[in-house]
Amino acid sequence: MKKKILRSQLIQIFEKHKLSKKHSRICSDYLIKAELVEAKSHGLIRLKMYCDRIKKKLINPNPKIKIKRINSSISHIDANNSIGFVSGNIGIHQAIKNAKKTGFGLVAIKNSSHFGLSSFYAEQAVQKNLIVFCFTNAPPAIAPYGAKKSLFGTNPICFGVPTGKIPFILDTSTSIINRGKIRRAHKLGKKIPYGVALDKYGKMTTNAKKALEGSQLPMGKFRGSGLAWMVDILSGVLTGSSHGGKTKDPFDDFSGPQNVGHLFITIDPKIFIGKKFIKEMKKNIKIVKRLPKAKGFNSILYPGERKNKLYKKNLNKDIFISSKVLREMRDLNAIR
Repeated sequence: MKKKILRSQLIQIFEKHKLSKKHSRICSDYLIKAELVEAKSHGLIRLKMYCDRIKKKLINPNPKIKIKRINSSISHIDANNSIGFVSGNIGIHQAIKNAKKTGFGLVAIKNSSHFGLSSFYAEQAVQKNLIVFCFTNAPPAIAPYGAKKSLFGTNPICFGVPTGKIPFILDTSTSIINRGKIRRAHKLGKKIPYGVALDKYGKMTTNAKKALEGSQLPMGKFRGSGLAWMVDILSGVLTGSSHGGKTKDPFDDFSGPQNVGHLFITIDPKIFIGKKFIKEMKKNIKIVKRLPKAKGFNSILYPGERKNKLYKKNLNKDIFISSKVLREMRDLNAIR
């Protein structure tokens, strides 16, 4: 489907679910961008989930979002159960504003929901020549190292830096693969890679449904578990959001709002080394890229390069929509 037509249809869906025109555009653009970078687990496959939660009054389509100013650098946002795309968008803009004013921005968000790819927000800060950290917590998926039951979410960590060219953006879950990929495999009836998840009996599985019923393995064993815990503290405990396994699964738990937390940290590198930062970043990247290549590698890519290539490759192409997602869109009365 052509992007222009898809965007129009998505806006129509969100407006039908009582979002404002502005908020509908924000949500639609984020979903389309996920498709363009081939992060399909965070793209159109989640549309029905968002709409279901709006219909069940678990996401507020017309939130009264409150921004509490702590000082010129720090803000605390109550998202009023907003869809995560909207609260995340407001949050990163506030963090950028704070950093441009004082050199540092810290924005905590509570009462939000799933906000898509963290890299979307990091990109906006990097475009303003800021260093950025983005954190958000998620429903139970990872068993803490040494435990038999999942408690932590896949709790992504995102770090972005301006380079003068393609932004350096590391966006990674603390599990071996993100949960969205397992959900997508389950939805499409596909297997998942061996060694990334356990079933509810603690046995390794390639069955996506059994993996969703069981737990995912953290990257780097106790290290990944520790990082997931760190994110649970930063985006859950610190922001005043749900934590300790209390974040509700957006697909399966309709007992109440998710109360997801987000945390954005923005830094203006000029406060430390002035305008030399980009020059030094280019030097840093060049040093790494000039290293001898391991067997099977033609180049050494830094985080963000691959995603940028995918975006450029797909930018002028039609977006493929699976028959299952297309049926869901028809059910949402978007396509006549």
